[in-house]
Amino acid sequence: MIVCNCNAIRERQVREAARAGCADPLSAYASLGRRPRCGQCVPYARQIIEEERAAA
Repeated sequence: MIVCNCNAIRERQVREAARAGCADPLSAYASLGRRPRCGQCVPYARQIIEEERAAA
């Protein structure tokens, strides 16, 4: 599933970034060499990261 249309970031990529230690969407996107553009994806990315951190 696509999380960020502007950057074509997939849910899998956000989950991997969270598992690698990224604690928020900005750091997750930075680890992928990108940054949020329109910002609509940030709440969903934050939710994914929280899920991964809770599961760890």
